[in-house]
Amino acid sequence: MDVRKGVVAVTGGASGLGEATVRHFARLGAKVAIWDTNEEKGAALAEEWVEQAIFVKTDVTDETSVQHAVNAVADRFGTVHVVVNCAGIGIAKKVLGKDGPHDLGSFARVIQVNLIGTFNVIRLAAEQMIQNEPNAEGERGVIINTASVAAFEGQIGQAAYSASKGGIVGMTLPIARELAAHGIRVMTIAPGLFDTPLFASLPEKAREALGAMTPFPSRLGRPEEFALLAQSIVENPMLNGSTIRLDGALRMQPR
Repeated sequence: MDVRKGVVAVTGGASGLGEATVRHFARLGAKVAIWDTNEEKGAALAEEWVEQAIFVKTDVTDETSVQHAVNAVADRFGTVHVVVNCAGIGIAKKVLGKDGPHDLGSFARVIQVNLIGTFNVIRLAAEQMIQNEPNAEGERGVIINTASVAAFEGQIGQAAYSASKGGIVGMTLPIARELAAHGIRVMTIAPGLFDTPLFASLPEKAREALGAMTPFPSRLGRPEEFALLAQSIVENPMLNGSTIRLDGALRMQPR
């Protein structure tokens, strides 16, 4: 699919991997939609590309909010060709911690945002995509989800996060198989340690130590490298139904 002529919606698009993806596709010439709960950052980012960008305040866990976002983009740009799901949260809590058992509320919240939120966007975006005219390859749309290496090597304290990301990996193939009939591809990226706002507040020595955990290149991943892989997925029609690790050969240790 030619991203330069497409409409790309990015959840969590106001910061981190999502922001890098928005910027990358906008520079390529695509129309971009920023779906995020952060109005200030999202609107400011959209202002950088007034003619080709739109910000829609979006809560991925809310059906009405996501449907409004899909409709708003279709009204502005005609449709949606690509969705990149970057919205997500994480917590660090042990099953049995100093204060007792892991509370169900925070576990459920991570699942709600990361897993159910991703599915919510997939189903409503796909409904819009099936109305697109197929290209020469028969494609109507591409959906890219964000998991994590924690889906495979979750560390102590990552039960909720790993469960949510493992769920994203697990649903990628069955959804891709189903949507294949409509010419919609579904892929997932599982990043390793990336230089996102999560790490921005850490001292430089701590950031370097984290980066050194990656065999090669021995540094934190750059959000632009995530965006570059998203572009490759969109442009390569044979990429479908799989999860790609983007981790520099990193394998996480227990703690």
